[in-house]
Amino acid sequence: MLQNSIARLGNTGLYVVNDLGRMGLYLLQAVRGCFRRPFRFAEFLRQLHFIGVGSLVVIFFTAASTGMVLGLQGYYSLHKFGAEGMLGSAVSLTLIMELGPVLTALMVAGRAGSAMCAELGIMRISEQIDALDCMAVDPFRYLISPKFLAALISVPLLTALFDVVGIAGGYLAGVKLMGVNPGSYYEGMRTSVTNHDIWIGVVKSFVFGLLVVWICTGRGYFVHQIRGAGFGAQSVSRVTTQAVVLSSISVLIFDYLLTAVLL
Repeated sequence: MLQNSIARLGNTGLYVVNDLGRMGLYLLQAVRGCFRRPFRFAEFLRQLHFIGVGSLVVIFFTAASTGMVLGLQGYYSLHKFGAEGMLGSAVSLTLIMELGPVLTALMVAGRAGSAMCAELGIMRISEQIDALDCMAVDPFRYLISPKFLAALISVPLLTALFDVVGIAGGYLAGVKLMGVNPGSYYEGMRTSVTNHDIWIGVVKSFVFGLLVVWICTGRGYFVHQIRGAGFGAQSVSRVTTQAVVLSSISVLIFDYLLTAVLL
């Protein structure tokens, strides 16, 4: 019994190390594919539309809801100390440095990341990716790299939209509903938000976008090598769920690490 437990632990460790190495090489090949010619510009635009434009609605409503909730809860907390004028500062800093990049990445992972994982997983089990290899077509340049570039551009832009809509939602809840002075809301935001704070949000959004597209496309690309995934359509469904969970957890972990390093 003890020997079996040690053997299972060893096999799990070897699988994790092998999987990390495989994903690391996958990332290098995907980045290299971005610089290989000819570049599929039409596919890049299609992915940019799918990830960016297709996520506008969910990002807009998530940002508006988050900003209004922050406005209400911030007013409730600050009102106890007679500091309602700091509401603009609290809402803007929370959105720009923390909630904007994190929630945007989570929404993109749930909407676009799952779709990219399922698409590549279906192409893998139906041997379409193997067919590209047989025709001497680089699957990374043909399939993966346009998704990487589109995600790295779309996620920071969606984060900026999230911040703007969220701050407007906080203004609506705090100023229009709760009666906070609009001048103090804008002044608190203007004096408290610095270029360094904005830069932190930009770096986070870029890293989160890379994590989401890397994990989601990688899980789909290696669906046939993932232990316990099953076979056929069942493997695609399980790996898609795994991709969304792993990318979401990675975003949360790296959010803490980047905050600790950049602050």
